[in-house]
Amino acid sequence: MAKGLEIERKFLVEFPDIGCLDVKRKIGITQTYLSRGENNSQRRVRKISENGAVSYTYTEKVFLSPLTREENEFEISGQEYRELLEQTDKSCAPVEKVRYCFDYHGQLFELDTYPFSKELAIMELELDSAEQKIELPDNVRVLKDVSADKAYSNAALSTAGAFPV
Repeated sequence: MAKGLEIERKFLVEFPDIGCLDVKRKIGITQTYLSRGENNSQRRVRKISENGAVSYTYTEKVFLSPLTREENEFEISGQEYRELLEQTDKSCAPVEKVRYCFDYHGQLFELDTYPFSKELAIMELELDSAEQKIELPDNVRVLKDVSADKAYSNAALSTAGAFPV
């Protein structure tokens, strides 16, 4: 079980040439939001497909600031996943995405691509502190920092089925 603070920066980027990235992992993710938990926490389950294997996780987040969240995440069984799906938040469409994890100058970036766009993607980087200096990849065109913009959250993107205009 992983519990702790998640400090993350998120960027809207032009869909890069994946072949130009130092990709370490390619992961298929189906993310389903559940009804809110205690303290209005955001709850979700994920089905994760990687190299032919499937795993499941449960995550609960409490948003402390635009960049910082208290996160509790752990692996669950397929049976627990199916049972939790009964608590799906019907106002949020499930999120389908492919995540590419790539290294750039010792930083592990995550690039989330969505089936509704071949032009744009979201690039994230988890930080040790909100003040941490980031060296953005020179082979990815960053359009803007969307860390504090709720319109670029996975839930908002999936429900809209498109990036905000």
